[in-house]
Amino acid sequence: MTEPTAQPKQFAIQKLYLKDASFESPDAVQSFRFKKWEPKIELNLTNTQAHIEGDIFEAVLCATATIKLEEKTAFLIEVHFAGLFSISGFDETEQKYLLGSQAMTVLFPYLREVVSDLSIRGGFPPLILSPVNFDALYQQHLQQQESSSEETEAKH
Repeated sequence: MTEPTAQPKQFAIQKLYLKDASFESPDAVQSFRFKKWEPKIELNLTNTQAHIEGDIFEAVLCATATIKLEEKTAFLIEVHFAGLFSISGFDETEQKYLLGSQAMTVLFPYLREVVSDLSIRGGFPPLILSPVNFDALYQQHLQQQESSSEETEAKH
């Protein structure tokens, strides 16, 4: 008797695209008057995933960067960069890892380019985001989920 053949594993990029982008400089003229460019940078990265249909999933990496000079906002950039990925032959845990880590690693360089370009087009120096280890962030997320579920079980 032959064993059923397992579905081959596939993780493929179907499409990469800019889903949303915004640039705001509430007081640009005042920001340009500073002699020294020593900004305070607040960066928030988030991501979402959604099953579209069949083996197609959408992953979205979102960055919100607020750049302040002496507590006044010089500019704010928000970018949502997305991709459609074909994922087949993987179990649910592997799918979550592929979307939460590997897809984000694929999307990040594109998001980083858009952020830098928007800051330049706004008349400011390029905002170049530092590399991000999405594997480490994903593992940290799993540990936080485990801790919170253990706390919930302990309360009951």
